[in-house]
Parts: sequence; structure tokens; C-alpha cells
Amino acid sequence: MRAERWVLAVAMLLPAALAAVYFVALSPGAAGEPRSNPVMQAAYATCKVVQFAIPVLWLVYADPSALRVCRVSTRGVGVGVAFGLLVAVAAFALYRYWLAQSPVFADVPDRIRAKVGEFGITSRAGFTALAVFIAGVHSFLEEYYWRWFVYGRLRRHVPVAAALVIAGLAFMGHHVVVLSVYFPGRFWPAVLPFSLAVAAGGVVWAWLYERTGSLVGPWVSHLIVDAALMLIGYDLAFGRG
Repeated sequence: MRAERWVLAVAMLLPAALAAVYFVALSPGAAGEPRSNPVMQAAYATCKVVQFAIPVLWLVYADPSALRVCRVSTRGVGVGVAFGLLVAVAAFALYRYWLAQSPVFADVPDRIRAKVGEFGITSRAGFTALAVFIAGVHSFLEEYYWRWFVYGRLRRHVPVAAALVIAGLAFMGHHVVVLSVYFPGRFWPAVLPFSLAVAAGGVVWAWLYERTGSLVGPWVSHLIVDAALMLIGYDLAFGRG
């Protein structure tokens, strides 16, 4: 239906717009002494609730049967784990043998410490707790949002190949905003290639969901990738001083 196309358009564009609010507009933006930012914290929580409520609210109205509880399937977990480990190893190698010494990453540690400091996180333990949430919980919520809802409903309106690409690029959107905060003025050497890598990951996870009909494989894969990225973030923020 035409209304759902508008809902999907909003669902694809909204996360980037919300990220621009809580990650940029309500944040000092510059690297510096970590300082808690309650306004940004409240905006982040509110924006996430709004974002992840959209699929449920729309389907309650338009297609309640889509909200039925489905049997959990582990189909695709092997492929998901393999892809996640491949990306993790590639990320670690790229970081260890090039990026860690690259001027592109010169001020990233300070920016990471400043950003997590806005969430009230200034210790290794706090960062570890954040990493567990991002890798374990937030990755699942993103799979529910981007693969189950956005891609799952989008393929009803366009061919599967087009849905894979469109959903992958939409998934990339808010990452462009986030990466621009960590790599200001480095769109070509950092923001663009990393964002395209995110889009490629989104396409693979949507393809895996299409192939298996289960979110478990994409979620486990996403979890592994996010865990690897959070480990790199930990090393940047605390391991390198």
C-alpha cells in the first residue's frame, strides 16, 4: 500500500536525522575533557525509543498478523558467524597494521573519550558495559529494525535485489553521521569507505535474512562485528592512553 511506502521512507531516513540531533546538535562535538551531558543522554534514549517503536506501531495499525511470535530458527548461524569473523579479522588487521599509526586516527582516541564521557562513561568498566550493550542488545534491535522491518517490508514493494541495496544504503545513513563526528574533515579517507563497508554489511545481513527467514544468523554476525569494533574503540580510548 502507498501509506507503507511513506512509512518505510521515514523509517529509512529518520535514524540519520535523529543521530544528527543527539550526536551532533546536542553535543559539543570537539575532542576534550570527558564531561557528562544529561541532555544528550535523554535525547539519545528518547530517539531510540521512537525509532524502535515505529515498526510495532505501524504493524499494529496495518498488519497485526505480522507481529505473531515465530519459532526461533538457527538457520544461517554458521554463515553469519563466518562472515562476522571474517569482518572482525579484517578490521583488526586493518587497524593493527595501518590505521593505528595513520594520521587519520590521530585525534580519534580523544574524540572517543569525549563522546563516551557525554554518556557518563569515563572508566574501562563503563566502556565495557557500553560495549556489551551495543554488541549484544543494540545489534539485535538494529536487526529487528533494519532487516526484519525495513528490508522485510521493502521487498514487498520493490524487487529483492533493489530492496537489498536500498536497505543497505539506508542502514549506512546514521553511520555517516556518527563517523563524521569521529573523523571530521576526513570524508574521503575515512567516513566514505567505512560507511560503504557498513552498507555492504547491511546488504549481506539482509541477504542472509532473505535466505533463511531468521534474524538469528544476521544478529550473531552483527554482534561479532560490533564486538570487534568496540574492542578497537576500547584500545583507542584506553589502550593507547
